Amino acid sequence: MTDYTLYKESVLNSARMMAEMGYLVATGGNVSVRIRGEEALAITPSGRDYLQIRVDEICVRGFDEAMIEGALKPSIEMGMHTAVYQNRPDVNAIIHTHQPYATIFALINHPIPALFDEQVVYIGDRVEIVPYAMSGTPQLAANLASKLGNQCNAYILQNHGIICMGTTMEKTAVNIQVLEKTARIYHAALTSGLPITPLSPEGTQFFFDILKQSQ
Repeated sequence: MTDYTLYKESVLNSARMMAEMGYLVATGGNVSVRIRGEEALAITPSGRDYLQIRVDEICVRGFDEAMIEGALKPSIEMGMHTAVYQNRPDVNAIIHTHQPYATIFALINHPIPALFDEQVVYIGDRVEIVPYAMSGTPQLAANLASKLGNQCNAYILQNHGIICMGTTMEKTAVNIQVLEKTARIYHAALTSGLPITPLSPEGTQFFFDILKQSQ
């Protein structure tokens, strides 16, 4: 029988770190990790304060939503996480937040282009908008799945928040931070009223190739 302790600890530690950084507030957002060798994930439970949660409260569920470990109800967004794992075999961890600056772009329905070398190396050549659907619905999972073919690691959920992913939990946490830094600077640049200078197509492709080689 699989020991899921390390998976649950990874989810818990990441959720706490994101909460301490202000990216997860109260019960908003969620964190998950893929269970290697199984069609399953470990994910934060619904409606729990991330600074109070215990490791035994982390839920382990099959992609078919069957309960494996954890008596609490899993995050309402589990279907969205499952859609990512089923469509992106390179992804092993996911963090969904309502972080302030990146979520501004969810409200103005504005994607983030390739602006910095670091951004493209970590999260991809664009941050696309996922069309709105109600939280926890199959439609939201389907809307996100339709965007995953770009092989990027960050997406803006319209009128909702952000979802980032990566090959490991550690890389996913970095991607969240790189996105927030990029969004904060891009927002400030837009408010200046001056022209924005994105990366050249050649530079974008060069750094995006580095990302793809690491996946």
